[in-house]
Amino acid sequence: QAQLLESGGGLAQPGGSLRLSCAAPGRSGHLVLIYDMAWYRQAPGKQRELVASITRGGSPTYADSVKGRFTISRDNAKNTVYLQMDSLKPEDTAVYYCKADVRIGFPRNGDYWGQGTQVTVSL
Repeated sequence: QAQLLESGGGLAQPGGSLRLSCAAPGRSGHLVLIYDMAWYRQAPGKQRELVASITRGGSPTYADSVKGRFTISRDNAKNTVYLQMDSLKPEDTAVYYCKADVRIGFPRNGDYWGQGTQVTVSL
């Protein structure tokens, strides 16, 4: 079972935009502390690849294939990471997964994954 809740996937035309969200809900009223968060994607027949990551302080890193087009951000108060995808290309078509390095608030410390959300870029 995925502990992270993803949303925002769908169909976009080339040149269009989508915004993905991934929330890491903890126990109600309890602190959640997350270190790095990241977005990965996996296309059919391909390995899962890192798209973008962001530190707890907000420093981003991007794969070369998405630099200048995608923006990763986070809202620590909401325990949420976002991926703003602009200038989409058909090559961006994949299932996108978020990951969070959780240190406080989940049953164990370590990496947690979302369920995946489909992004399709096509005419």
